[in-house]
Amino acid sequence: MNHLVIAPVVLPALAAALLLLLRPSLRWQRLAAGAVCAALAALAAWLVMLAAQGGHQVYALGDWPAPFGIVLVLDRLSAMMLLLTSVIAACSLLHAMRGRDAEGSHFHALFLFQLMGINGAFLTGDLFNLFVFFEVLLIASYCLLLHGGKNGQLLPGLHYVAINFTGSFLFLVGASLLYAVTGTLNFADMAQKVAAAPAADGALIRAGALLLLLVFATKAALFPLYFWLPRAYSAAEAPVAALFAIMTKVGVYAILRVATLVFGPASGVAAGVVEAWLLPAALMTVAIATFGVLAGRSLRTMAGYLNIASVGIICAGVGMFSAAGIAAALYYLLHSTLVISLLFLLVDLIRRRRIDGDSIARGAAPTPPKLLGALFFTTAIAVVGLPPLSGFLGKVLLLQAAQAHDAAALVWAVVLGNAFLALVAMARAGSLVFWHTDTAEPASAPMPMPAWQPAKVLAADALPALLLMGCIVALTAAAGPAADYAAATASQLLQPAGYIDSVLQHPAAAANGERR
Repeated sequence: MNHLVIAPVVLPALAAALLLLLRPSLRWQRLAAGAVCAALAALAAWLVMLAAQGGHQVYALGDWPAPFGIVLVLDRLSAMMLLLTSVIAACSLLHAMRGRDAEGSHFHALFLFQLMGINGAFLTGDLFNLFVFFEVLLIASYCLLLHGGKNGQLLPGLHYVAINFTGSFLFLVGASLLYAVTGTLNFADMAQKVAAAPAADGALIRAGALLLLLVFATKAALFPLYFWLPRAYSAAEAPVAALFAIMTKVGVYAILRVATLVFGPASGVAAGVVEAWLLPAALMTVAIATFGVLAGRSLRTMAGYLNIASVGIICAGVGMFSAAGIAAALYYLLHSTLVISLLFLLVDLIRRRRIDGDSIARGAAPTPPKLLGALFFTTAIAVVGLPPLSGFLGKVLLLQAAQAHDAAALVWAVVLGNAFLALVAMARAGSLVFWHTDTAEPASAPMPMPAWQPAKVLAADALPALLLMGCIVALTAAAGPAADYAAATASQLLQPAGYIDSVLQHPAAAANGERR
């Protein structure tokens, strides 16, 4: 076994535990968390290269064989998500180190526990441990959401906790139904048991599958379960919201994993149960979130709805259940996660330099520096999906994949409508924030205008956002290799036999069979 497969889970967990026990100064906390994020980025890059060779890396904890023991499985999809998480985490942490991390206790330990939960969710090979890692990342996110203790955080935080507690309960119910029928929670073993299940068990299996889809759709913020996200993400501090952009993709990952592995076309009585619901829900999500962007009166609210719309576009590609559709969805997933995280960081830079904060209503607010204006203009191009950046390429791939689908006209209309209306909303927001400004102090708010920071300080504050923009440019420049990797990942997902054989015929399982 390659022990580095478990390192993305163990490394942040150990570092977080040490930070809680030792309680070092903020400087040492920053150094420790920064070192862990750098190590995770290097490790994830190596794991991507390992996964690109094909096949699956299976890690059996304690050398217990599947399906009896806990297994972690590295494939192209999980490796890609680990790398994306490490990039987002590193940039979010850099932004937090500009002062946001000092506004509350244990920020860095909670940040690392959240990384542990996210990485574990991407690597786990069984349903129960997916639930466990969900709970780890959610508990950390509850605390991070309230970091800073500012007005307006408590009520959205309570809503966030309540909806996720409900989702966790339904997760246990769905997992219990599937375990009652199949007698296993290991993904690979469950896939075999579901495919061979008699028709009499079909109703229970489909009910369990739909409960899981409901839970994962809540995590991903799909229609009609998206309502908690805009207020929760708007209330969170910018580096927390930027990291939360990957959390919705954990829900997308879970849908993609179980839909292709356990409830795919070869799943017998459960075939088509996810496919029937996913594409309509995804298109409704895009449509409603687009109107939410248009109606937004603050940049943070708009960023929240743009996040929801991006999830809908990704799930629309997944919902086609074709190699081309999933490949397009994976490429767009990379782009959208980077650009939504960038948008949350950029909004924080803007609101800290305006009296009106991130409000896009016309009012008294000095014009932000030109660097932020250029960043906002480029980010708007990226988030809308205009050429030449990777968002445009992702949407083109998605529209091309939709041509062979029965709902091609609807997919085209929703995706293109989203692009046009999002462009209108971003253009309006940019003009009000950067052009229609008034340097006179309003009578209702006799506060001193914020003094501009030196250019060097502004550049240091904007460094994480510039790094994310550099990643988007790199994804655009490397569109060919990235699209090829996404296509190979989609092909691997649609051929689940390789995953199943790798897990159930792992040397640990073979050795256990010989002992028996």
